[in-house]
Amino acid sequence: MSPVEYTAADGVGLAAAVRAGRVSAREVTDAALARIATRGPAVNAFTTVLAAQARADADRVDAALAARRDPGPLAGVPFAVKDLFDIAGVTTLAGSKINAERPPATRDAAAVAALRRAGAVLLGALNMDEYAYGFTTENSHYGPTRNPHDPTRVAGGSSGGSGAAVGAGLVPLTLGSDTNGSVRVPAALCGVFGLKPTYGRVSRAGSTLFAGSFDHVGAIGRSIRDVTAALDCLQGPDPEDPVCSPRAAEPCSPVLGEGIDGLRIAVLDGHFARGGEPEAFAAVAAVAAALGVSRRVTIREAHRARAAAMVITASEGAAVHLEDLKTRARDFDPLTRDRFLAGALVPGVVYQQAQRFRAWYRARVAEVFREVDVLLAPTTPCPAPRIGQDRMVLAGVEVLTRPNLGVYTQPLSFIGLPVLSVPVTRPGALPLGVQIIAAPFREAYVLRVGALLEAKGVAAAAVTA
Repeated sequence: MSPVEYTAADGVGLAAAVRAGRVSAREVTDAALARIATRGPAVNAFTTVLAAQARADADRVDAALAARRDPGPLAGVPFAVKDLFDIAGVTTLAGSKINAERPPATRDAAAVAALRRAGAVLLGALNMDEYAYGFTTENSHYGPTRNPHDPTRVAGGSSGGSGAAVGAGLVPLTLGSDTNGSVRVPAALCGVFGLKPTYGRVSRAGSTLFAGSFDHVGAIGRSIRDVTAALDCLQGPDPEDPVCSPRAAEPCSPVLGEGIDGLRIAVLDGHFARGGEPEAFAAVAAVAAALGVSRRVTIREAHRARAAAMVITASEGAAVHLEDLKTRARDFDPLTRDRFLAGALVPGVVYQQAQRFRAWYRARVAEVFREVDVLLAPTTPCPAPRIGQDRMVLAGVEVLTRPNLGVYTQPLSFIGLPVLSVPVTRPGALPLGVQIIAAPFREAYVLRVGALLEAKGVAAAAVTA
């Protein structure tokens, strides 16, 4: 398989070619490994490459096909995972120096195992912000992941390696985690599709948690059908994750051709229409125009939802790492350490107040979804900032770079809504994304909208040559 053929195809297309015998899974895997060897070092997306294991997995797919057995819906699709998912035989770093001293995992995380059962071929683990606390993947231990469209700029985070690996054409599909926007921000800044399912729809068993009441497993891909196929394989109840929903897992792939007839769609106003650069709002306007949408609605107190999300995630994250903060504070990235220490000092009464507000806010958003089915908002307030840029100017105001990349994603993760970030076509410009948002367990709605935008050419992955 030629490099051009490999980087041009999405995962579902590669699986179809493998199943039809037009190319072998081994040939696809070798093309992926060659791409990682030549393009990977400049991006710094991978922390571990599992070449021998990947070839063995690919050979099993080819053997199944030769024996006329079904190898799975993702037969031969190369994928990689954020380095907080356990991979059997590999130490799960979670972006940290401390974890590097820990023994290898004894089995795959639930999400990793699900994709491998579906025939996907695991190529390795991906760089991230330490313990998933950040929006830029400027990791002080393993180096920054660089944006595939401009190596002087960040890839986003905390799943920066996951976004960059897809945007750089290293793999068509990756797994990430999303607490406050950590799948959607890198997907937007790297110009690819990122899906954060409803909280509890995908098992987190075998993954390193940041904030347990927020963390989601999500997928980043070259196309809508890639992230949809991933969701179909990942979703479903799991007794090993206590928050995993018992609701029946229905495949979303059949909905992609249904269009948007009957869906009530609106653009989010208020908090989601201020504090960003004009180009971020222009991207939303382009999507709205393509969908024929003019209605605008407001979610009350969304700015307070963002503040409450910061309180809860900082506090829950600090609780996870409290012992290491006491005994090994110098082994943390300084910025991560300081944020966790601040979280450890949050009074219990403030944490409880934030949780009470969360319940109130969830009810207000439910009221909005009685009037509309799908909402549109920017994913980030601007394109990717430069690596090392601690501050930036948004709407004429100087703000801290890292926390403000999540200004539009945090109020949605706060109550576990399903959100798809689509890359808006911007020839010659740095990528930007638009969020497509629905009520809990309405992933089919956001995927239908995303599929239409992709069909119209308004949304398209920007994979570098």
